[in-house]
Order: sequence, then structure tokens, then C-alpha cells
Amino acid sequence: MKNTQEKFDVAVIGAGPAGLVAAGRAAELGASVAIFDKNKNFGRKLLLTGNGRCNLTQAEFNDREFVKKLDKKGQWLFSALAAFGPQEVINFFESRGLKTKIETGQRVFPVSDRAQGVLDLRENKVKVFLGEEVLGLSIKDKKITSVKLGSRSIEADSFILCTGGKAYATTGSTGDGYKWAQDLGHKIIKTFPALVPVETKEVWPKNLPGVSLKNIQLNLWQGNKKQDFRLGDMLFTHFGLSGPAVLDLSKKIGELLPAGEVMLEIDLFPDLDAAGADKKLQRGFAANSNRELKNYLAGLMPQKMTETVVGFSKINPHKKLSEITCQERKKLAGVLKSLRAGVRGLMGFDQAMVTTGGVDLKEIDSQTMKSKIIENLFFAGEVVDLEGPTGGYNLQICWSTGYLAGSGAGSRVK
Repeated sequence: MKNTQEKFDVAVIGAGPAGLVAAGRAAELGASVAIFDKNKNFGRKLLLTGNGRCNLTQAEFNDREFVKKLDKKGQWLFSALAAFGPQEVINFFESRGLKTKIETGQRVFPVSDRAQGVLDLRENKVKVFLGEEVLGLSIKDKKITSVKLGSRSIEADSFILCTGGKAYATTGSTGDGYKWAQDLGHKIIKTFPALVPVETKEVWPKNLPGVSLKNIQLNLWQGNKKQDFRLGDMLFTHFGLSGPAVLDLSKKIGELLPAGEVMLEIDLFPDLDAAGADKKLQRGFAANSNRELKNYLAGLMPQKMTETVVGFSKINPHKKLSEITCQERKKLAGVLKSLRAGVRGLMGFDQAMVTTGGVDLKEIDSQTMKSKIIENLFFAGEVVDLEGPTGGYNLQICWSTGYLAGSGAGSRVK
């Protein structure tokens, strides 16, 4: 059977956030565009962000402050942020009728609290190939000539690789893009799960599934040295710990584990030192002298957690506050400042929000997202070696790099 062939100006592989904005931008510049995805629906992973509400971006409008959150590699993103930063993302969606709001931590969400609303705004000028698995890329003279789709191929002048990483493989992110890029001569920085929950060695965190803590400080220890910390919220699970503060520390945890034991320390009173925490308890005990300890603690933390705290303090939970000794009170203050759990490991790609590692940034032009190895290849999104913390940073990386790649590929149209 003879292959059926079609030809486009730009072919975008991957219909996630980076791919959708890249395709839309290239089409806006007048290019004929095709977008391919193995899934039968757009943006499966996008629908999972922000617990289904879609944390669109991070309302940090100062580019320098934004890139600080991405470690040393963040400076590479300056050109993409200048072209399509958080304010441009907000303006883009609002100009198309999707109203936004800013919540705690400068996180931006649709007012509707529906991620589907974001996908409803995709460009209509793009030819879509859903449920079409790309099997590979054909190359000749350091240029890609076509996308292989089973019994047929699709030709294009430029190609944008937006295949994502390895996180949430059930959404289609199976790392195909890394293999294709490597086959084309690109270096792939070793990949690891990032923004991923942590499995603990101790049982006590696993006995509190579903319990969440707000505005705590989570300290990361190895040996006798505090390696890092995060302020924010966390969640206990049946396997250990999760939530923003835990996820944001997970990359560092992954880096430290090969060197030895890692410990996480929960500080319930991050605004107070040990003496200040003791004084807080002293005042509370004086004002509630006839209350039992377990009932008093229920006013300071989720009730399910009081048994754990009392257990570590070794104080009778039914003891009245007026009967608690100074030594017991100081020990309780110490527990509230330092609840510790050893790390057994990270949960893996199936529960990771993003991938760290990917196509080496040194081999991509940061001003265009164009490959320095393949003349007509561009990259965008999670496939490149760049990731940030929770709070909309990673989705913004997708929007910015996708827009820049779409601009670069679209501008090649003669």
C-alpha cells in the first residue's frame, strides 16, 4: 500500500500545554500547523494540575525573582519569560474570556476552578491528529523530514518536540522524546522524578493519612547538618508525606539519599524558637488550667495528630494542664518544634508531578528554543532539562518555552 503523505509548515509532537501554545503561536504567524498526540484527548496531564483546578501560572511578574526559584539553570529561561511571561499568560487567557484569580502563594487559577476551561480555548487553525502515536522521526542531512505514524508519514519544514517527561506515564508522558532527541545527537541529562511524595521509614506518619498541616516549616537534615527547608503546607499519606513543602524538597532529597540517611523535621511553630514555643505553651496552660492536655492540643493542630504528639512527649493525655511540670512542658515544646521522620525513598515517576533532567540546555538556543544540532528542530516544555517548584512555575515554563518555540518555527515560513 502506498503511504499517504501530507505536508505542513510546522509539526508539533505532543498536545500538552507546551505543544498547544507552540502550535497556536505558529499558526498565529501564518504557518500551516499539525499537532500530534498519542492520547485521544488534549492535555490529559494539564487537567491534573492544581487538583483539577489548573494552577495556570505563578504571579511573580519580576523575571529575576521567578528564575531564582529554578536554581542556577533558571537564567536560561530569561528570553522565554521576556517573550511570554506570567502577565502575558494571564492576559492571553483573560482576553479569550477565561477570568483568573490569584490565591495564596501567588498561584493563579481560573475563576471557574475548572482546568477544562483552559483546554476549551485551544486554537482552531491547527490540524489535530489525536490518538496518533508518533513512532519516530525521519532525518536527512541533519534535518528532520517527516513524522512516522505507523503506515504513513507526515512531512513538515519545522518540528517542535513537546513530548513531556516521564512523570505520570498514564497521561502519555513515557519519555519518548528523550530517545528521539538522543537518536538525533542530543545529550540527555539523567532524569529523576521531581515534585514527588516521600516514603518514610517510621510508621507514625502513615498512621495519619489525610491529615494536613498549614504554615509549617519542613527541615531537611543529613548527618548533623540542615541541608534545606521549606515553609508551607504538607499532607500525611498512607506511605509517608506529601503536599507542597514536601514536594518542593523532593529533588534535594533525591540528590542527598545516595550519600546516606536523610531526615525530615516538622516544625509546627516556625515563627518561634524553642524558648518562644515554651512561653506560648506556658500562657496557654495558664489560661486553660483545668483542661486536659489532649483537648488543649486539639486547638493547636488537627485532632487526629494529638495522639502522636502526646506519644512523643510521654505525657498522660488526660493530665490537666495545671498538673503538667515545667520539664514536661519544655519537652512538649521540643516535640512541637521537631517531629522527625526518616526518608526511605521517593515514590517514583508514577506519582511525580514533573521530571528533572532532559535535553541538555547547552544544546538549545535559549532565544528561539531551536536545536543547535538539528537545523529545523525546536524544543518546549518538560522534555528540556528545566523544572521549578510547585505553585505554577512548571506550567509557566511550558507556556513560555512553547510560545518561543512556536515563534521560532512559525517565523521560518517563507
